[in-house]
Amino acid sequence: MLRLLSIALLLAIWWTAALFVGGAKLPSPPVVLHVIIAEAASGALFLHLGATLARVALAFVLAMSLGSAIGYLMGRVKLADRLGDPWLILLLNLPALVVIVLAYIWAGLTEAAAIAAIAINKLPTAVVTLREGTRALDRSLDEMATVFAMPRWRAFRHVVLPQLAPYIAASARSGLSLVWKIVLVAELLGRPNGVGFEIGVAFQLFDTPRLLAYSLTFAAVVLVIETALVQPFEARATRWRPRAA
Repeated sequence: MLRLLSIALLLAIWWTAALFVGGAKLPSPPVVLHVIIAEAASGALFLHLGATLARVALAFVLAMSLGSAIGYLMGRVKLADRLGDPWLILLLNLPALVVIVLAYIWAGLTEAAAIAAIAINKLPTAVVTLREGTRALDRSLDEMATVFAMPRWRAFRHVVLPQLAPYIAASARSGLSLVWKIVLVAELLGRPNGVGFEIGVAFQLFDTPRLLAYSLTFAAVVLVIETALVQPFEARATRWRPRAA
């Protein structure tokens, strides 16, 4: 109910502001809703949303897989940490726009270049989070697994992975929020479809209702995924931890 009240308050403020500013700069909610319905009826809205979600999914899985493996290695092996730390600092501070532009220059305006650029921007945050999680592992539990002669995979599954689960969940949540933003920039600069592409077209045409229609629809999808998937996953991953009173 609080979320619904918050959304209702936002709509009220938006509608009031539209009356003062004017429909040319800030169209009212009914105008934007009409554009959303029209785009959905034509099928364009679902086409572009699907393209964006596919890029998000591929880049996110790629970045989380590589980032988790590299972060775990850097947390376990000091040599790997020392060798990888300069590269990690570089990637953390390199602007996302630079990565995307270089990917398009080197690999062309291709789907692979866009997904790789998005994944590279997400990769260092996953590495840092998993590295810190690996450093925080309880060494006594490793010793227990060794004493009981647990196979490596079984020890990783039942001893290491539960300790890393909260860090994986935190990395997934923060990383997904980053990917949502970067994918629109990648589509704006070099893809022929997607929400970012449509926002770019709307900007060139000064079509504010269309720009808001795609932006708000994208935001609504992000909110649904966050509420239905990300938050339950994070709660499940951290369920074994004691809660504050």
